[in-house]
Amino acid sequence: MEEGQQLERWEGYVDWKNKPALRGHHGGMLAASFVLVVEVLENLAYLANASNLVLYLSMFMHLSPSFSANMVTNFMGTAFLLALLGGFLSDAFFTTYHIYLMSAVIEFLGLIILTVQARTPSLMPPTCDTTNPNIPCQQVSDGKEAMLFLGLYLVALGVGGIKGSLPSHGAEQFDEATPQGRNQRSTFFNYFVFCLSCGALIAVTFVVWIEDNKGWVWGFGVSTIAIFLSIPVFLSGSTTYRNKIPAGSPLTTIFKVLTAAMCNGQCLTKGPSNAIANMVTSPPYKTQDDGLKEKFDDQKFKTQTPTQTFKFLNRAVENNPIHPSLECTVEDVEAVKIVIRVLPIFACTIMLNCCLAQLSTFSVQQAATMNTKLGSLKIPPASLPVFPVLFIMFLAPIYDHVIIPFARRITKTEMGISHLQRIGIGLVLSIVAMVTAALVEIKRKRVATHSGLIDSGEPLPLTLFWIALQYLFLGSADLFTLAGLLEFFFTEAPSSMRSLATALSWASLAMGYYLSSVLVSIVNSVTGISHHKPWLQGTNLNHYHLERFYWMLCVLSGLNFLHYLFWANSYKYRSTKPGY
Repeated sequence: MEEGQQLERWEGYVDWKNKPALRGHHGGMLAASFVLVVEVLENLAYLANASNLVLYLSMFMHLSPSFSANMVTNFMGTAFLLALLGGFLSDAFFTTYHIYLMSAVIEFLGLIILTVQARTPSLMPPTCDTTNPNIPCQQVSDGKEAMLFLGLYLVALGVGGIKGSLPSHGAEQFDEATPQGRNQRSTFFNYFVFCLSCGALIAVTFVVWIEDNKGWVWGFGVSTIAIFLSIPVFLSGSTTYRNKIPAGSPLTTIFKVLTAAMCNGQCLTKGPSNAIANMVTSPPYKTQDDGLKEKFDDQKFKTQTPTQTFKFLNRAVENNPIHPSLECTVEDVEAVKIVIRVLPIFACTIMLNCCLAQLSTFSVQQAATMNTKLGSLKIPPASLPVFPVLFIMFLAPIYDHVIIPFARRITKTEMGISHLQRIGIGLVLSIVAMVTAALVEIKRKRVATHSGLIDSGEPLPLTLFWIALQYLFLGSADLFTLAGLLEFFFTEAPSSMRSLATALSWASLAMGYYLSSVLVSIVNSVTGISHHKPWLQGTNLNHYHLERFYWMLCVLSGLNFLHYLFWANSYKYRSTKPGY
């Protein structure tokens, strides 16, 4: 290849045929647009079931409300936690292109299993005897329960792989060496959340209505078709994508640096090594592209001496390694330092996602006890997320095209509003949402008591639009936090760890859902001591003390925000560019 043609390559990237990706032919907004369309279909398939799953488990699988809520949070938590696996595989062994395709097929198989079960009465538990309320409903068990879990967790595995690969695949299409490329990447993340909301809008309106009125077999069927269609849509953009070459396991790098730092710290008598001198005389980045050595495109890491933060890790390059496999570069050390620095930010978002988990569990059950009619139209409780979804779809373009340009002029920075500021706004909104949720639940129970329906299963004379308030605040919090987190982790992470780092955004969701399940169990155990009635147990939701649970989440969220302020104020972005 001639010299002029060499300069046309995207360094460290290949196309779908594993040939060098070329500038002007691969990447850019056109390639990212296929990812955005795919995200609409993928989130439709996932959220159509997740948003209404708690009612499916309680009404058709005959599980208790609290157990159904925990099953949903465990399922959703597992799906998002598996995003770490998808991100790890994308960075280490496969491209994000291949991980998406494999994950979509796995989710498709899981949805087929759930569709077959919902369609076949013999694979469902027996129908409840409504003529004799003294006879309890038979819960799903044995082989039927195993089939349910197999379908759900195949879907979770597929969703995890998609969430761990698709955002970073889209973001990798832009040239971060130019301001235009960085701004387009920021726009991509905003519209990624917008497309999440588009899929969610269809899921919580059209598909949920189908599930409630036509049956769950139709709902699962629509989800199956959506994820199936996403595959050819994704493949149709193959010729435009640039795919980052896997650089080896990022976990291996982290483990190697930590081990070398600990071992070298015990071997100071061996004297300094030539590791840093070698870094000056040899290229710091090594990837293979058709047998040619080329530099990574991550230009921000061209440092020859380690920084003074986390000085303990500098020992990994200051002394001779005790074994050749533990030899580290300055870039390895600095990459691990970045991972350590972003972990507190990650931890501070878990509480917000614990609050978000309530939208898929207790909030849906609350709405199911209320008047769901709007004139002659009956609104499914699981369609309540339409309010934050519409708000996000309205706000996301305004944020990108109006608020950010205005903020850039005011702050004179490239970002306008920093990633950490966006996350902080989301945390504050989550506190407001929990205050609202507690007050609405107090009102709901007061109406149930005054109307004499507290022991009845009849709908309360209270419109479900009261519940929409907490959905609105939490949806707004999700817009600011999720887009901010995705871009923050992608921008701050070393090139070799970007998919894994971006997956931390979804892992935070997973930890939030798991924390919700843990808190429900702890609250019931603690409040049930000495023959007292647990807060979250009873024959129906009217007997729960759900408002106390919401107040507790409000207090925990407030303490979490103070914790976040400490870490956000001390955090320094790794890029030296203004505004970054």
